[in-house]
Amino acid sequence: MLRSVAVIALEDVAAFELGVLAEVFGTDRTADGFPGYRFAVCTVDGGPVRSRSGFLLTPHADLGPVEDADLVAVPAHADGTDVPAPVLAALRRAADRGAYVFSVCSGAFVLGAAGLLDGRECTTHWRYTDELQRRHPSARVRCNSLYVQDGRLLTSAGTAAGIDAALHLVRQEHGSATATRLARRMVVPPHRDGGQAQYIEAPIPRTPDAPTLEPVLEWLMGHLHRSVSVDDLAERAGMAPRTFARRFRAETGTTPHDWLTNQRVLLARRLLEDTALSVETVAERAGFSDAAALRHHFARRVGTTPQGYRTTFRCRAETAVAAQ
Repeated sequence: MLRSVAVIALEDVAAFELGVLAEVFGTDRTADGFPGYRFAVCTVDGGPVRSRSGFLLTPHADLGPVEDADLVAVPAHADGTDVPAPVLAALRRAADRGAYVFSVCSGAFVLGAAGLLDGRECTTHWRYTDELQRRHPSARVRCNSLYVQDGRLLTSAGTAAGIDAALHLVRQEHGSATATRLARRMVVPPHRDGGQAQYIEAPIPRTPDAPTLEPVLEWLMGHLHRSVSVDDLAERAGMAPRTFARRFRAETGTTPHDWLTNQRVLLARRLLEDTALSVETVAERAGFSDAAALRHHFARRVGTTPQGYRTTFRCRAETAVAAQ
């Protein structure tokens, strides 16, 4: 049973991610029937550290509580470099004795520096997944997960995904009813569907990066609703279809079909966020043959359904509609 939690705060710690851990595990709600934890924020020497927001944090202790904590957590840290050797050693000892080791956002780099990600599934904020994989090639980085559990190792994506991972751990240790009550108390969903892809802005490629195809790409962006083939596009570009396909990949890094599908999914995302159009109408306006085709491509690229995506961004869409 999870009874004690030690959070390691390094210099430049992210205040929100530290606050997530304090809110879930460091707030005493035992009077309301919730489980209680021995909770300690720890620094290398027990002295204060400066947060990323500029204010000083005074910890409970040095690394002593890490030695017997059931859960050792690391909030977001700048980039996982220059981590003090005692912290890395304490993390390795915690993992070796079977404690949960949990990172929020870029805290995964600290776990990587301790050698805890080798051969393990993990994640971090979508902005850092490529760098995490580059630094730790033997890690199995899951780019589109809100959180990943591999045995007693738990890693989460950016900011609010730390709440998702913490509630997952509460659910696992204390049951769904407790996790759901805690989520209601915190006014957050007990579980979020989908992955990080639904929160990643997918910018439209800048046409100056494709000098030969700029006129074709500009035309395509204005006619996403139309059914077009590679032959149609090649004719518009004045090229043979095979030449056009080779030039398209050379200048955009992908195939015409994949590029066009991505842009249509992006348009569908914006329509789902900013309008009250039905999924069928969104599919038509975004250039998909029907709603089923939209759902298929949307799920592959965004990691959720169109309706699930709209539900997530409903407040944003309602605000946009109200402003019109």
